Amino acid sequence: MQRISLALGRILGFSCWLSASAAVAEPADVAKWPSFRGEYAIGVATQPAAVEWDGDSGRGVAWKTRIPGLGHSSPVVWGERVFLTTAVSAAGEAELKTGLYGSGWPADDGGEQSWWVIAVDRRSGDILWQQRAHRGKPAVQRHPKASHANSTPTVDAERVVAFFGSEGLFCYDHDGELLWHKSFGVLPSGSYRTAEAQWGFGSSPVLYEGRVVIQADTQEKSFLAVLDAATGEQIWRIEREGEHPTWSTPTIQPARGTDDKTKILANGFRHMAAYELASGEELWRLSGGGDVPVPTPIAARELVFLTNAHGPRSPIIAVRQGARGVMELREPGEGEVSRGLAWFELRGGAYMQTPIVVGEELYVCRDNGVMSCYDADNGTRHYQERLSGGDGFTSSPVAADGKLYFTSETGTTHVVGAGTTFQRLAVNELGEEVLATPALADGMILIRGRNHLFGIVGTKAEAPSPSTSD
Repeated sequence: MQRISLALGRILGFSCWLSASAAVAEPADVAKWPSFRGEYAIGVATQPAAVEWDGDSGRGVAWKTRIPGLGHSSPVVWGERVFLTTAVSAAGEAELKTGLYGSGWPADDGGEQSWWVIAVDRRSGDILWQQRAHRGKPAVQRHPKASHANSTPTVDAERVVAFFGSEGLFCYDHDGELLWHKSFGVLPSGSYRTAEAQWGFGSSPVLYEGRVVIQADTQEKSFLAVLDAATGEQIWRIEREGEHPTWSTPTIQPARGTDDKTKILANGFRHMAAYELASGEELWRLSGGGDVPVPTPIAARELVFLTNAHGPRSPIIAVRQGARGVMELREPGEGEVSRGLAWFELRGGAYMQTPIVVGEELYVCRDNGVMSCYDADNGTRHYQERLSGGDGFTSSPVAADGKLYFTSETGTTHVVGAGTTFQRLAVNELGEEVLATPALADGMILIRGRNHLFGIVGTKAEAPSPSTSD
């Protein structure tokens, strides 16, 4: 493995930091995990969370609520409400094929679906409301490992925004009233090599200071757009010319001073890029990574970290926050390294999982459960360990209180201590499959399994027998 381092520096029978509107007063301590991977997609909570639990016995589980249908969207949180989405097939339970395999042909699941947005009480697990956003046959097929509700919703003090790809973008208030709906037409998501290999839409929306950011890289015309969150009206849209289909959620990198610009960070094959939020101006761009990009970029420690995989490359890249212009990834000996790159490694990156930075270290987990720890500033690898012997991993890691949580597709969560040496603290079984990324809010871990949403508080909390809502 080559490394180049530039040391310079629940109802019936699938990022960012959200800022509240100035007109809405919110207590500073309201629990928030507002979009995919929480604040700015960094995935790190400020409060301690559970270390040990068991889903089958209910040990450490405050409640679990059945969520019909199939969805890989992650739960999001604002105050005492948890929001998530699902797609319910009229034909009955949808098939889900997990594990490590390489088939690219879509699932036989093209019949009528109902797409739902759901609100759950975070304290009790009770369903507060459910709204059917759309009903019909899906315009795009899904991968056997995917769902028709992959995209994680996003929430701020006033709104909940859910994106169902070709079925549209929907905005609700916190009580479930539809505020607006917008269609982008058919968004064909699948292999860039053949139109028949459709895999389902996966990018999640981002809410930031009264704006909604949408990334739609598809088999046809890829684009990035910003909408007015109050009305759904388009503010600007730019084409990402020639971009491969991606399943990556964009994120926001706030300005760090009067001379800096608030940026949208987007993954891609030809357009790993930063755009000015106000105008859509491209500030910097990279191309030539993995050709099926999924992970979300993250900003930490004055750097932007990107990874993607598939094809000959699976890079891990650290871009300087002040980078500008077009940069290139070059093999050793191919020429001078772009000055905007702090360090990069051309192989060893993640296909599905967004990486995470905790303290001074960057952690990257691959589909096969091989997890690596790097010095975030210069790319030196501290260790590499295999978390599991044969499980697949799709969920992205999250962290709290110096502990990292890696959840496999079998629902096994490996709790690992942060630091430069590997320390496995616990291995916890949920009892059902998990492909969604957990959320952390006010000390509770919210894990969306194949059939249930779990509120986990751990063995030290007062939760001897869980509340179950079916």
